[in-house]
Amino acid sequence: MNTSTTTAAEGVQPARPRPVLMIPLRRCGSHALRLRLNFNPQFYSPYPLHIVDFMPMLPLYGDLADDRAYFRLVVDVVGLQAASMVKWADMVFDPVEIFESICRQPRSVHRVVWELLLRAGEQRRAGVVMDKSLDSVHYAAELMALFPDMLFLNVVRDPRAQVASMNRAIIHDFDTTLNAKAWVEAHRVAAELVARYPERVLTIRYEDFLGEQEATLRRVCGFFGIDFLPEMLDVAASPEARQIAQLSALWASNCFAPIVANVDKFKKQLSMDEIEIIETLARDYMAQYGYELMTPARAALGEAALAAARTRSDAGRQRAWRELEQNNFRDYILRRYRADYLAKVRSRMEQILVAASAPAEPQPA
Repeated sequence: MNTSTTTAAEGVQPARPRPVLMIPLRRCGSHALRLRLNFNPQFYSPYPLHIVDFMPMLPLYGDLADDRAYFRLVVDVVGLQAASMVKWADMVFDPVEIFESICRQPRSVHRVVWELLLRAGEQRRAGVVMDKSLDSVHYAAELMALFPDMLFLNVVRDPRAQVASMNRAIIHDFDTTLNAKAWVEAHRVAAELVARYPERVLTIRYEDFLGEQEATLRRVCGFFGIDFLPEMLDVAASPEARQIAQLSALWASNCFAPIVANVDKFKKQLSMDEIEIIETLARDYMAQYGYELMTPARAALGEAALAAARTRSDAGRQRAWRELEQNNFRDYILRRYRADYLAKVRSRMEQILVAASAPAEPQPA
């Protein structure tokens, strides 16, 4: 299923790995799938860069047709990879060499990210490389323009269970209403992608994976054009699963077999009012994917309620950072290091922008 790159006189160059993006929202069980698929040497998916966190700064770089602007971007994306919580084994990127190799191609932050991913896959001789930066579903149109052969793995999870998980994750908001709205928006974008490129998207439900791991993994492997391996069913044998389980409470369960009974865990984590909010916002997608409602799904959601939700979420985030620092210093320091890196990049780019817009000093006569 790989795309081939050919030349004339010198012959045929090896095909680059086929790009795959997992979509559309984190806390869907994505690591569980990624870690299992990584047992196959035909496939590679490193810990994601989550370039979505970088995107608000992109306008600061200006016109990427300017070599200086594009080189700065390449350097900063390579730096983001180096600041990642989980390192890509045996990979060191030279920004100069990366820039020289892609500067004559269509310029984009996504092209830079995928050059790193494709090179990591090539080093492992993988035929398929997957980015688990699920939020990049919002940039699917640009990705398809860059990589017309890209595939998408659309992982659906019961919004009540996913929002309950999101509410406890420092990467999301700390409010059910806000996270439910994010869930709906992500699935709206994914639905548009499915409608436009139906042959490029495979949709699976996380609950089906829990109940039928082998059947689900066989479907995914068939879609990617790779072999299913029985080893995929024994995630405890994955060194990376054990590594990330020690780094963060968010990933603690990834080195164990999934517990099917946890599919209803949200009933103890959420109040009935919260469940009704989720079902009110997500009811159409819940019907589409076969999730039964528990409430009338008629919650009132006005602007005042949303404003209160944002206030609660901001307070919850500050409290979560304090608790994380106390309870898991490694997770806290690694996340703060990445956040500080992004803040430093923003500060530097803002300073460059201010300096560039300042009037030139008069030259002496």
